[in-house]
Amino acid sequence: MVDDHELVRLGLRALLHARFAPTHTQLHVFEVRSLTSAMEVYGLNRDSIALVFLDLNLPDSDGLPGLAQFMRKFPKARVAVLSGMSDPATVDQAISLGADAFLRKSADLDDVIAYLESRGVFPTQAAVPAAPRNEATPMAGLTQRQVQVLGLVLQGKSNREIADASELTEGTVKNHVSTILLHFGAKSRSQLISALRQQEAAAAGARAQ
Repeated sequence: MVDDHELVRLGLRALLHARFAPTHTQLHVFEVRSLTSAMEVYGLNRDSIALVFLDLNLPDSDGLPGLAQFMRKFPKARVAVLSGMSDPATVDQAISLGADAFLRKSADLDDVIAYLESRGVFPTQAAVPAAPRNEATPMAGLTQRQVQVLGLVLQGKSNREIADASELTEGTVKNHVSTILLHFGAKSRSQLISALRQQEAAAAGARAQ
């Protein structure tokens, strides 16, 4: 996961862990903030990395040249470009440079899930066994729509922006956000982010033991 915005990484990581949790499959996510770090980490761990999410605008890389540099060094890598841009020319160039997909950061999370399922990164929802009730996960108890809203909250979207992106009314979004805050014991969005970070740290500690 290559992105210099922590909230983008946090939202995507939360989505991945939510989808993997019921399968009881251990998931390890490498996170870096720059192209240089991405190339170093991928070079050392390529055999265990199924997919690279690569932002086009990084501190040491601006636009498509960064993708081109990564693909020249690792031509067999499966790379999904993450970008706030979505003009057809940029999308076409990214695919021609070897990107496996072009995912807009403003896209519906269902699009990201559909892409991951199509590439076999995790099984479809119908094939995922139910998690035991006594094995709580950070996203347990949230509906898929609430997970979608959570992802948009973590991207810094306002209720109005979330409503437009998910085709919901602003009132419905407010209700979902309130439910999410209650679920994580948070009184604000900033506390929500803090709570998710703490849960991720606790989960990482448990996996390390």
